[in-house]
Amino acid sequence: MAAGEQRIDKWLFFARVVKSRSLAQKLAVSGAVRVNREKISHAARLVRPGDVLTISIHDRIRILKILDSGDRRGPAPEAALLFQDLTSARADAKPAVSQDEG
Repeated sequence: MAAGEQRIDKWLFFARVVKSRSLAQKLAVSGAVRVNREKISHAARLVRPGDVLTISIHDRIRILKILDSGDRRGPAPEAALLFQDLTSARADAKPAVSQDEG
């Protein structure tokens, strides 16, 4: 394993996306996780900083860019340093609406 690479199930657990490692494994195997738009089916899939995850969880879609691999499941402020949440940026972007005057 190269420096910075980590199994997707461990990363999801360390980043506090799910409450347990077994839930992270189930999420990865269920097909609810994509890495760089590629659907994965194994919990052992390696991810690295720069990868973008698309996760379907709790009736929402979350888009997370991996900034770092985790060493442990620490407190929430520590876990927040592992990723950049791109979901809110896309949710705030509103399509341009043209208004026809007539």
